[in-house]
Amino acid sequence: MERIKINKDRLADTFLNLVRIDSPSKHEGRVAKWLRAWFKDFPGAVVTEDGSGIETGSETGNIVVRLKGNKEGTPLFFNAHMDTVEPGTNIKPVFSDGVFRSDGSTVLGGDDKAAIAILLEAANCLQENKMDFGPIEMVFTTCEEIGLLGAKALDPSILKARAGYALDSTDPDAVINRAPAAIRFNIEVHGRSAHAGINPEKGVNAIKIAAKAISKAPQGRIDADTTCNIGLIKGGTATNIIPDLVEVQGEVRSHEAAMLKRIQDELIGCFYKTAEEYHRLDEKQTQKAKEPFITSTVTDDYPLMHVPEDHQVIKTVLQAGKALGRKLHLEKTGGGSDANIFNQKGLSTVILGIGMQKVHTTDEFIRLSDMVESTLLVLEIIRNWK
Repeated sequence: MERIKINKDRLADTFLNLVRIDSPSKHEGRVAKWLRAWFKDFPGAVVTEDGSGIETGSETGNIVVRLKGNKEGTPLFFNAHMDTVEPGTNIKPVFSDGVFRSDGSTVLGGDDKAAIAILLEAANCLQENKMDFGPIEMVFTTCEEIGLLGAKALDPSILKARAGYALDSTDPDAVINRAPAAIRFNIEVHGRSAHAGINPEKGVNAIKIAAKAISKAPQGRIDADTTCNIGLIKGGTATNIIPDLVEVQGEVRSHEAAMLKRIQDELIGCFYKTAEEYHRLDEKQTQKAKEPFITSTVTDDYPLMHVPEDHQVIKTVLQAGKALGRKLHLEKTGGGSDANIFNQKGLSTVILGIGMQKVHTTDEFIRLSDMVESTLLVLEIIRNWK
């Protein structure tokens, strides 16, 4: 079957227009407005905005675009997020030798505006090539970069599709069907303040207690499926005051629920045990002091994602890749995305890589050739979807 021709110049222009629109998390309003205008006169397109902005704090809700199609079929959705990380304001894209970069002062914003541009070009190609296709929905979410908030606030009942693809990863030949669950923890170490020069003996140094606990806590890569990180430490008020409070924040991720719980408990336990040891070793106390003491909270960040290999979304994308002469492969990732949340909501979703590289840095780049190949893959998925 003859490959569909992609309008490379149009795809490049769409991407350049998108990345020039500032849309850091919670400020996706201008991109949402641009998308509504883009689809306004598109044949058979219906654009809706959900009410999730109230919950997420974004200027806009998630944008859902429905393409009716010209034949009966099982609905299918595609997902991309509208927000970018910082520094992502006043992006000045540079296109040279087939590669998009920023001017080095900001991120490029290919994560995830390259995905949006790919989906829009695919929509154009469906019309221009008079392709037969069933109902398609495009879900453009908010606040992905700060906790998948738009996806979490999405009511799945507004979608007719129960399966789809999230375009939000690097390797264009990778189909990600497994991603870890994650929790975030917040631990407070409470000590007792005192003057550091006059009566340090009366103080209990919360930083010292926290440091001992951290030195014993599991961190980094625990095993092939599990990671743990302490990423934020806040505490102290002045150099001449014994610090009475330290806040420690971090996360645990794992593909195994039991392992996630084990590492979570082990890490938090290090802090409680260190406080207990302080009381046992401090023999100078005439009565048992309440300091140091520990308080902790754990919140679920996102759930485990595992789409079985025999699911139609996987069969279809692998079949599409084969038709294009590409060797796609299944992969598991250590990161979380909107796809984790969609799967939890009963929307079977796998993640497609689109070629964006060095994301979340000012060295971010993406090749136009990878975007073209990703557009072709989206079209071939649509052609093969049943």
